[in-house]
Amino acid sequence: MIMPADVASTAWPGVRDTARKMGLSFDNWQDGLGRAILAKRSDGKYAATVGGVAVSIPRQTGKTYTLGAIVFALCLNTPGTTVLWTAHRLKTAQETFQSMKSLAGRGKIKPFIERTPTGSGTEAVIFRNRSRILFGAREAGFGRGFAGVDLEVFDEAQILTERALDDMLPAMNASPNALAVFTGTPPRPIDPGEVFERLRKDALDAGSGKGDGLYVEFSADREASADDLDQVAVANPSYPHRTPLEAILRMRKQLSEDSFLREAMGIWDADSQHRVIDEDSWNLVADPASMPVERLSLAIDVAPDRKVASVSLAGQRPDGRWHVELDEQRKGVDWVSAWVEVRAAKNRLHSVVVDEMTGLVEKRRNGRWYLKGTDVVVTLAAAEGRDMAVACAALFDGVMSQRLVHTDQPQMNVALSVARKRPLAGAWAWNRKDAMSDITPIVSASLALWGAQNENVKRQGKTGSRTAVVL
Repeated sequence: MIMPADVASTAWPGVRDTARKMGLSFDNWQDGLGRAILAKRSDGKYAATVGGVAVSIPRQTGKTYTLGAIVFALCLNTPGTTVLWTAHRLKTAQETFQSMKSLAGRGKIKPFIERTPTGSGTEAVIFRNRSRILFGAREAGFGRGFAGVDLEVFDEAQILTERALDDMLPAMNASPNALAVFTGTPPRPIDPGEVFERLRKDALDAGSGKGDGLYVEFSADREASADDLDQVAVANPSYPHRTPLEAILRMRKQLSEDSFLREAMGIWDADSQHRVIDEDSWNLVADPASMPVERLSLAIDVAPDRKVASVSLAGQRPDGRWHVELDEQRKGVDWVSAWVEVRAAKNRLHSVVVDEMTGLVEKRRNGRWYLKGTDVVVTLAAAEGRDMAVACAALFDGVMSQRLVHTDQPQMNVALSVARKRPLAGAWAWNRKDAMSDITPIVSASLALWGAQNENVKRQGKTGSRTAVVL
C-alpha cells in the first residue's frame, strides 16, 4: 500500500457507522481499505483527490460489496451525491447494477431508496435524499456529458483506455471534493492497460506518503506457484472464510496458469515473471550465423493434439559451445518421417531422438527402434522420465552459463515465451502455459541437445568431425 501525502484524518468512521446502521459489516481488511480510500488532508479534501485511488485486487475477494457499501454510505451521509460506476463491458456493468439493486432492497436500506430504474443505459440507484448511483459501460459511451459528479468508480480498470478516461474525468470538475477510484486485476499483455499501469508506476515512483494518490495492491509473492494455496491466502483476504476453496479450485481448473496468477493471485507481469528462461538471458546467446560441425543430432516432438510437429537440430561448434536450432515445423505429423530420413541420408548423425508416445517409431525383429517407414535408427527418450528432465536441465544450464547458442528463430523464441515448468522425476520438464501454446520447438531442441551430449545413444553410423552441415 502506497499512501498519498499529507494525510491528516479520514472520513471512514462516519461511513462505517452509517454502513453498520444499514446492516453492512466489514472484515478487518475492508475496514483498513476504507480508512485509506477516504483519507483526508488537513483542509478536509480527500488526500487522493488529485491522483485518485487505484486498487489492484484479485477476483473473488468481495471487492464489489466493499466499494458498494462505501458508496451507499457516502450517498446517505451527503445528500445530492452523484456517483458514476462504470465498467468496460456492458455485461459487467449490468451485473454490478444487479448486485447494487439487491443491496438497495435490503430491509434496513430500502427505506432510503426512492427507486432503482432498469433499462438500457438507465440503470441507477436513486436515493430519497437526491443522491444517485448511475451504472454504465464505457464501450457503450457511458460517462460523457455528465457534470457535477462527486465520485467515479472505474471497474475493470485493467482495460481502461486514456480515451475513455478523457471522456469521463472532466465530469468531476465542478465537484468541491471529488474522488476517482480505479479497481481491477493486473492487465494481460493484450489489454489496453495504460491507465492502470501508469497509476501503479506513478505510485511506485513517488513512494508512500509522497504522492497525490493512493495505490493498494493485493497479490501473492511474485515467484508464487499457481498451485500454492498458502499464496492464494496471501493474495485474497477473503479466502477461505468468505471465498470458498471450491471457487479458487474452479478458477485454477478453468484458467491458464498465467491467467490464474493474474486473476486469482493478483501478480503483475505474470507472463514474463514466470518464464523459465528470461528474455535477456536468451538473447545473450543468440547467434543467427551459428553452425554446428560435430555430434549432429535431430529430435522430434509432436503436440498433444498432433496438429503440429517440430524437428530440431543440436550439435557442437568448432569453439566447443553447443548449438540448437529448429530444423523444421509443420502442421500434422505425416511429413516427419520422410523429412528426417532425407536429413539422415545427407548427414552423419550422432543420434535421432524420439519419444515413443509420438507414435512415430516401431520396434523391429532385431530389437532396435526405427522411425516408422524408414531405416533411421532412433533413441527413445521418455517424455515422462529422467531423460526429459535431464534434457530440460541441460538446455537451461547451457543458456545460463552461455555455453549454448541458438539461431534466434521466431518459432523458437515464441515457444520459449509460452513454455512453463511442470514437476517431473524430482526435477522439471517443459509445460505449455495454456492449451493454445505450441512448445514443440523448445521441447525438440532440448531432446536434440540431450542426444548430442549423450554417449549412450543409438548411432546412425560412425561419428566424425564435419566441416559443413547439409540441413
